[in-house]
Amino acid sequence: MADTGLVWFRNDLRVADNISLHKAVSQNQNVIGIYFFDPRHFKTDVYGFKKTEKYRAQFLLDTVTELKENLEKLNITLFIFRQLPEDVMPQFIEGRNINTVYLQKEWTQEEEHILSNVKNVTTRYDLNWVESYDQFLFHPEDIPFEKENIPRVFTKFRKECEKKASVRALTSIAPLSPQNIVENPTEIPLLIDLGFEEFAVHANTAFSFKGGENQALARIESYFWDTKKLSYYKKTRNGLLGKDYSSKLSAWLANGSISPRKIYHEVKKYEQQIGKNDSTYWLIFELIWRDFFKYISLKHQNNIFKIGGILHKEYEWKSDQKLITQWIDGETAEPFVNANMIELKKTGWMSNRGRQNVASYFAKELELDWRIGAAYFESLLIDYDVHSNYGNWLYVSGVGNDPRDRKFNIKMQAERYDSQQKFQNLWLQAKLF
Repeated sequence: MADTGLVWFRNDLRVADNISLHKAVSQNQNVIGIYFFDPRHFKTDVYGFKKTEKYRAQFLLDTVTELKENLEKLNITLFIFRQLPEDVMPQFIEGRNINTVYLQKEWTQEEEHILSNVKNVTTRYDLNWVESYDQFLFHPEDIPFEKENIPRVFTKFRKECEKKASVRALTSIAPLSPQNIVENPTEIPLLIDLGFEEFAVHANTAFSFKGGENQALARIESYFWDTKKLSYYKKTRNGLLGKDYSSKLSAWLANGSISPRKIYHEVKKYEQQIGKNDSTYWLIFELIWRDFFKYISLKHQNNIFKIGGILHKEYEWKSDQKLITQWIDGETAEPFVNANMIELKKTGWMSNRGRQNVASYFAKELELDWRIGAAYFESLLIDYDVHSNYGNWLYVSGVGNDPRDRKFNIKMQAERYDSQQKFQNLWLQAKLF
């Protein structure tokens, strides 16, 4: 009986340019996949927020549905469970001739804890665990820094990587034999199974997209090739209204529906065929920012979750529940903050400009414990990514990578980016309904 490779999908929910899948297919005659809707991801955290709210839950369901379908085209079966991985894996591996488990390398505390649990309960199988860094633009082996020497300042990191590192080529795989398909009694859960009621997408949302690898590729096709919006990205990226002021690719990047390498190579193709300018470069610039926060997390580990951040600074932080609730509900003294918070609450989305302002207001004006704000973002945001979320909150709160420790002037920001108050009026009115 031939060996079977098991691919444990986590935040790499794609078929194209997936290193773990590529390795599994290259090294095994038979390959199957597994995915867990881990109940811990839908429980309430220490601050009273669900770790995953309905918006990202629905996006995740869409994503796993497309992953399952795309794997089936390659004759690979995806098993789906709503139990703890450590409760399922021992029985699942039994009798399947699995010697190797392939998975994306993660390093933050929760993911490491879960993997350690699974390894501990499957020791009798003597499994080979193949973990691959697969969420970076620049692979850790290719950057000109050792992990402990990652620069504190983004500009140095970016310039050195642009000068000395290159982006790896994309990987692909051929379909396996149809004989690889095995019986699969598991099913994708419904939203109600995850503890949520069905909901309608808000009419005013700037993010009306569904999850999944095919949807990510369709977004690139639309934003790059159909509308040529990529050529204007730098001019419009601080927008607040509509789906096309930015690429919106962050949500698919966050759960690995698409790789940053794929986006990079598509930008390079666009530059060759349509034209290169500041805007095409700026999308790559943003991908490098995303990498930077991942490397900061890799370097500083659990310090990114601590109140003193990576700088170990001791500020006086408050946890005034009344102020927190006013911020969440859009009832602060700043209409621009309120509009952004209402948008988040009703859609699971907020612009980059909005995020910077509401986070700065939370930490620098209200002087509230920034980790509470970060946890609320984790709960609500469709495009939540642990490294970018906590990296940005550290940055604006003065305990991270901002060498200038800035505080946003909310009124000036509102005047600059919403001078006619269209965004504020839209969402302040929406609060009433």
